[in-house]
Order: sequence, then C-alpha cells, then structure tokens
Amino acid sequence: MPHQPLEPTVRRRRLGQTLKKLRTGAGMTLEDAAAAMQWKVPKLSKIENARQQIRPAEVTALLRAYRVTDPEVFTALENLARDAGKKGWWQTYSGVVSPAYADYISLEDDAERICEWAPLAIPGLLQTAAYARETMTATGESRTAQEITALAEVRQSRQAVLTRPGHPLQLWAIIHEAALHTRFEVRPATMREQLRRLLDASELPNVTVQIMPLDSTAHPGLFGGFGLVSFPGPTPDVVLLENLNGATYVEGDGAQPFASAVERIRAAALSVEDALARIAQLEEGHRK
Repeated sequence: MPHQPLEPTVRRRRLGQTLKKLRTGAGMTLEDAAAAMQWKVPKLSKIENARQQIRPAEVTALLRAYRVTDPEVFTALENLARDAGKKGWWQTYSGVVSPAYADYISLEDDAERICEWAPLAIPGLLQTAAYARETMTATGESRTAQEITALAEVRQSRQAVLTRPGHPLQLWAIIHEAALHTRFEVRPATMREQLRRLLDASELPNVTVQIMPLDSTAHPGLFGGFGLVSFPGPTPDVVLLENLNGATYVEGDGAQPFASAVERIRAAALSVEDALARIAQLEEGHRK
C-alpha cells in the first residue's frame, strides 16, 4: 500500500492558536467573529482547533475583523496559511520519517530561532553524518541498515536551514560536556570529527555553542533536554521533547516556562569563548 502524504499539522495548530489569541485580544467571541465573517460558528471553531484549513484571503479578512494593523502580522499569518498544507523535501523519506518527525522538520523549516538544551547527545543540526549513523544504530533497535542510512541523510539535509539564503536559522545550542565524551568503538574517529564539526559550525554568525561543564551548578536543565522553537511574527513558540517513543510538543502558554529555563541554563554553562576552548582541547586529545 502506498504511503499517505504526511500533513504538517503543527503549522495549522500554530495558525489556529494565533488567530484565537488575536480574536480574544479584540474582545470578540466565536459568535461575534463568525458573524463578522458571515460564517457558521463551527467553521471558525474548527480553524482555531486546527481541524480545518483556512485560505490566506480568509486570514486577511479575519485579521481586519480583529482590527489588526501590523503588516508583519498579516504577512506572517498569510504565509502560514499558504504553507499549512505544503509538502517539504522530507516527504521523499516518508517511509522512515514518522508524522511527528515530519512535523518537527516543518517547524525547523519555518523557524527563525531555535534554542536547544542537549544533555545527552549532539543536536541534530550540528551532527556529522558518521555521528548520526552511529547514534541511530545504537538507539534504533528496530531499524534496518537502509533505514538508518536514510535517516542519516534526512538529518544532514535538515542542516541546510543554517545556511539558507537571506534568513538562516539562528541556533543557540547548550550541550552537556558528557555528550562530548561518547566513545565509538566501531569507528573511533567519529567523536573527533564531531568535535571539529562543532568548532566549524561555531564560525557561522548565526550559530552559538555553549558547553555545560561536568561540575556545573544546579539548573533547570536537570529535568531533561528540549528544543525551544521560535518563529517570525506573532505565532507562539513550540517546545520539542524527545524520548525513545518519539517526539511530543508543548505549545501555546505551556512553552513559556521553557523560555525562562533557557536563560538560566545559559547562565550556568561556560561562556562561548570557554566552551570553544574546551571543545578544541577535547578534539586535540583525540589526535594523540
């Protein structure tokens, strides 16, 4: 049976949440807004709850009904409505990319900034192909060699957002020092190459890498890793939480505690200068 296209539903949720926030900010009930649009109430309710798509022209009309005047808001939400059903390059890998993973790649594609706290492994946007294959082989017990290779290709393709023309993704990664000491017995050079990759990526003006030292003070990151994804315009942040069962998302107001936690985690980590010196020291140690 052919695979069904993967729907980027996170985009619709972001759009629906933002439209609902603008409606309530305008002091309008669902009934008020539906009447202004000459819609039935269930239609607007389904749009706000991401169960129905909305055309860009309808977004424009809604924003006018909500008395929005900021042109950047119009542009951001019209583009989000236009892209809500767009299929990305990752659809080519639908046989190995789960719907939740596809959702996250679409978030990366839309994002303006990502702050990632990585206590156990190097963030995917900074991984070498060899590191990706080795770690996925170790953790993906039910994956075939061909699937691992495909997923490693996906991880490498995702990194194009860091060098996309005009508006490269701003990435701030805080990595626990323990993640820099992983041993790879089959291919020992993997970690050295990965450390070099971190140093090279740090030379990009839109990439910042910090290291959480082994002897750090206590901080909110002790509760586990996460990625805080931020977007242009008024759409809310989204937080990614990962584990062996896949990915889950924290959206809307639930993302705010993570934004606060990021600042405290940054403060507990080494400065950027000291972090790069630590990475370079470890990379040099692998050469001996």
